[in-house]
Amino acid sequence: MNKTYKKTTYRRKNGARNNGSLYGKYKLPFPPLDPHKTSPETEQAVLEVLNEGASRNTRRSYDDALNYWKSWFQLRYGKPFSLPVSIPVVQQFILDHLERTSLTGRISHGLPPEIDEFLVSDGCKRKTGPLAISTVRHRLAVLSNAHFSNKLQSPVKDISVRQLLQSFQRTYARRGKTPDQKTAITAESLELMLATCTDGLKGLRDRALLLFIWASGGRRRSEASAAMMRNLSQIDSRTYLYNLFHSKTDQMGSSARSCSNKPIVGRAADALTAWLEASGIRDGPIFRQVRGGKATDAISDHSVCKIVKNRARLAGLIGNFGAHSLRSGFVTEAGRRGVPLGEAMALTGHRSVDVFLGYFQAGAVENSSAANMLPETSLDSI
Repeated sequence: MNKTYKKTTYRRKNGARNNGSLYGKYKLPFPPLDPHKTSPETEQAVLEVLNEGASRNTRRSYDDALNYWKSWFQLRYGKPFSLPVSIPVVQQFILDHLERTSLTGRISHGLPPEIDEFLVSDGCKRKTGPLAISTVRHRLAVLSNAHFSNKLQSPVKDISVRQLLQSFQRTYARRGKTPDQKTAITAESLELMLATCTDGLKGLRDRALLLFIWASGGRRRSEASAAMMRNLSQIDSRTYLYNLFHSKTDQMGSSARSCSNKPIVGRAADALTAWLEASGIRDGPIFRQVRGGKATDAISDHSVCKIVKNRARLAGLIGNFGAHSLRSGFVTEAGRRGVPLGEAMALTGHRSVDVFLGYFQAGAVENSSAANMLPETSLDSI
């Protein structure tokens, strides 16, 4: 009897909760939410979570792209930028920033020189001239995302816009204009760069940084600048393991995956030990700015890129260098040395085999048996 009574009482309490009497009973100081609508507070909270979940580079590139849209629109149309953006505006943006061939055979883009120069002087562009097609695609993607975030239909998805962009893509391919790729820093180039790292504490840092990035599988500049001591474990005097909890291809931080551990061994470990001992770093960021002969704040991903470019310049290397040069160089070198594909990808963290193979095969082709079937001596001379 007691058990039955308790169950009945529980049902009545639940029933009171379901029919709304609980709200009236407690007299809450705010109105109940509408289950069929998203409140402004909830929308704001969602935006905050999305913003926090995005990487620093993603947020910065998104902001830069939107600022460019605002400046370009203001100069082109003489009024402030606002959403939604029309299809003709998107078409004009594409025509302004990509090169086309006129009926007279002249290659040009549609952005007036005066606007182009103003965008450069205002800091929106690095130099005058057309944008890379990858940059245009990125800025269109940001515009599209801005529309979706505001529950607006994206003009970028219109068939006329997609056809126009595809036509430019085919035209660029016929001209042989490929995406701007950084020059790969293979083992020989890396040795020349390391030889320049003789300038005190900065040299120790740069040597440790270059080897950390390259030897651990070609870490991205954002991963190197965000490297923390708490994720670094020393196994022995010449072996470290760095646990890459979060990366571009592992945004969820799947730390349980064995491939998140990146080895730093041999000379790379020696260089890291030398930097940590000289700088006195015991916790916090691994790689830091050097000011007044002391390690201070964490370096930025932009600083990583500057360090790579500077060491390549000091080494007398010729090419288009950047932080990605170390990543592509590692993959190219792995291809040269015949490292198994799966083993190399486990270190780099590549998810796309197509992207990885672009560099891997470039290195492997140098030792290809098929490419070296022709004898050094002419058959006619035999």
